[in-house]
Amino acid sequence: MTDEKFEVVPIAHVVGGRREPTDDQWGDTETIIRIDDPRFSEDSVKGLDQFSHVEVVFRFHLTDQSDLHLGARSARDNPEWPEVGIFGHRNMRRVNWLGVSRARLLRIDGLDLHVAELDAVDGTPVFDIKPWFAEFGPRGDVEQAPWSTEMLKNYF
Repeated sequence: MTDEKFEVVPIAHVVGGRREPTDDQWGDTETIIRIDDPRFSEDSVKGLDQFSHVEVVFRFHLTDQSDLHLGARSARDNPEWPEVGIFGHRNMRRVNWLGVSRARLLRIDGLDLHVAELDAVDGTPVFDIKPWFAEFGPRGDVEQAPWSTEMLKNYF
């Protein structure tokens, strides 16, 4: 099963906003997700303006691919936080270099989605865009490690 492969091509790119990834202060970031795949017309975003948020799947295209550590390490290399495995992190060091982010949808202009709080940088290839449905949010009590709350206190 591990030899299964499939090709994924971008349907859009991030335009504007930050040029380099940083750890914090994404709350003030506004950017555009420009749908630039010629298969899509303005019909492809019809009705999307009824949603406050979109979920975006993208590629961490600026990450040093030699910086992949499959074992456990401390987030942001902070020795005060516990070591956790690759699947206990949400950082850009992913096996397939994929990111998933929720962004506030500010407005739509043609095939340009104006968004806020998308933690992707200028030029980022986007593979999918979905409206955020509240029903797909967590059900039941939500728990997370205390170090993650501390780490993300200035993220947005």
